[in-house]
Amino acid sequence: MSVNSKIEWTDATWNPVRGCTKISPGCKHCYAETFAERFRGVKGHPFEFGFDLRLVPSKLGDPIRWSTPRKIFVNSMSDLFHPEVPDDYIENVCQVMLAANWHTYQVLTKRAERMSRLLQTKLRGAANASNIWWGVSVEDKAHGLPRIDQLRKAKPAVAFLSIEPLLEDLGVVNLTGIHWVIVGGESGHGARPLDAAWARSIRAQCRGQKVPFFFKQWGGVRKSEAGRKLDGRTYDEFPDAQNNPVPPLANRTQLLTSLAVA
Repeated sequence: MSVNSKIEWTDATWNPVRGCTKISPGCKHCYAETFAERFRGVKGHPFEFGFDLRLVPSKLGDPIRWSTPRKIFVNSMSDLFHPEVPDDYIENVCQVMLAANWHTYQVLTKRAERMSRLLQTKLRGAANASNIWWGVSVEDKAHGLPRIDQLRKAKPAVAFLSIEPLLEDLGVVNLTGIHWVIVGGESGHGARPLDAAWARSIRAQCRGQKVPFFFKQWGGVRKSEAGRKLDGRTYDEFPDAQNNPVPPLANRTQLLTSLAVA
């Protein structure tokens, strides 16, 4: 778990799964893969095996140990709904999120069909929990917009879109049932450009449909120079977060035991 994440819309990251495989155009310049592959073969490093997908059950209990409430991006270095992650392991992750409910969790996937199916069945309790925000990545019309429909079908208590990297004008986006929208451009080597008109269109639709809007970055090879302002303003809007009390250490220790997590 990273306590101080550099991702603008979260406080921390938690990776009970590491590694992934590409599924759509938004994955072309995956920052997580680039980072992980730097350490392939480094014995003892968390990414000793590069970006190969691995379950990390030793990380399951981390949010319970962490007493300070945080917004936690779940699997920033993977996708919880990757086909190689078993259903029962996903259920274990959700049990921890439900138990450690003093945190707010942000779960983001490109495997929207699987997420939607599980949220409507095995994970219904987690779908109804207001401290767990369920999101899909949206990079273009062909791959991204259908994910929104799958997310909406699951009817989670909090649903969000990460429209990053935004690769084209999305046109009219139905934001019914969506509670938060993040927009951003691609960063790093080979970054594809973000047209300001595309971002403005999403902002206008969020305003019209009263959805909180977060502009993450322009991106580019030197993203710090490009900054985060859209038309001279920084947009850092969020949905309302649930505030639950933090149990004493003894109670949290009992939680770790009862859930049988490391």
